[in-house]
Amino acid sequence: MTEEFDAIVVGGGPGGAIAATFLARANVKTLLIDKARFPRDKACGDAVGGQSAELLGELGLEPQLAQYRVARINGEIFTSPKGAEVQIPFAPRPPANSHAGPPVYIIRRMILDNLLFQLAKSHPAVTMLESFTVQDLLWKGTQVSGVIGQDQHSKIREFGARAVIGADGALSKVAEKVGSYDFSHKHHDHWIGAFRSYFEGVRGLTDNLEIHFVDGLIPGYFWIFPTGDGCANVGAGMLETDLRGERGALRKKKTNIRQVTNAIIASHPRFRPRFENAREVPGTFRGWQLPCGSERRKLAGNGWMLTGDAASLIDPFSGEGIPNAMLSGRFAAECAATALRAGDCSERILKSYEQRVWKELGPQLDISYRLQRIVRHKWLVNLIIGRAASSAYVRRMIAEMVADSTKAVQLTRPSFYLKMFLPGTS
Repeated sequence: MTEEFDAIVVGGGPGGAIAATFLARANVKTLLIDKARFPRDKACGDAVGGQSAELLGELGLEPQLAQYRVARINGEIFTSPKGAEVQIPFAPRPPANSHAGPPVYIIRRMILDNLLFQLAKSHPAVTMLESFTVQDLLWKGTQVSGVIGQDQHSKIREFGARAVIGADGALSKVAEKVGSYDFSHKHHDHWIGAFRSYFEGVRGLTDNLEIHFVDGLIPGYFWIFPTGDGCANVGAGMLETDLRGERGALRKKKTNIRQVTNAIIASHPRFRPRFENAREVPGTFRGWQLPCGSERRKLAGNGWMLTGDAASLIDPFSGEGIPNAMLSGRFAAECAATALRAGDCSERILKSYEQRVWKELGPQLDISYRLQRIVRHKWLVNLIIGRAASSAYVRRMIAEMVADSTKAVQLTRPSFYLKMFLPGTS
């Protein structure tokens, strides 16, 4: 027997939980499904900033964060392959500027995801189903009409709905079944391979994010993020094309990103002293794949939408996924609620969700893709960070880009590099 709902959200992470919460606020009878049980860990850099941090405030969750030891971040530190270092403080957020960055938190996903999941669970309109693996979709002709899968007791169950939102991560079953992406033919130039572990006892942690461009990891980077509880989120990421050694006419050896990072920690003169008494917390290593927004998928069709990683909305430069997951989850919920009220969940109506995503998130994803390509040139990374380390003027320009991410497009223009060396800019 098929149990019926108005909407089904597949995936209880930030995008899915936000979607379920906003559906519930619109009085939509919603089923929220996840294959795990909460609280659960998730591989991530744990950074929550800008509009996603604002959304936590809008949902009334910031006071709850005070119950946990999370890190409030006030700036970023960048280092170049040559060893130059620059610290960029976050500027106060202009109220009218929706693109500005702060506030920024580092919140372990074990904490963040559970807060959002429990918020969705608290709404009477939401039914939760954990430990359930979606295996396929139900169809009525060309219209998605629900999901079918297996519960924790190996029982096959079916659930019907007029709208299905896929928030089920990078290797989304929903995206696969609706034909939005063929995972057997991935375009590795638009996927990042990354890992993270938690370390205790790292020296020199501050209230800054640390982004280190280090030989061996270029065009990727190595990060150290304080978690606010005496630990650090330590990891690295690189395009899969580079990890696989597939770039250029002459293919190089594959890169084991974890081995390279461990070698940097053990021998690099900048990091060896900081990690000599540090300890990797057992069981915290997680590797994952990040589909970048530089490759645009179809995000909506008859009876379905995709959000977050399932929609390939990872920032190609920073590797961030939480902000776009949360925002797209909200957009999808608002579109679904409108469609359900109108009694029409066809692609003609749900297409407005896809249009909104690319209108509001697309420009920044395009800028980030251009920045990702710049970082391929090590000499440019050395030039920008080296000049910023010696010039207050250049530091102010970069601080403006951090505060308003749309201004980062300047880094792709020759005029920016001319400005760096104008008289009086030291």
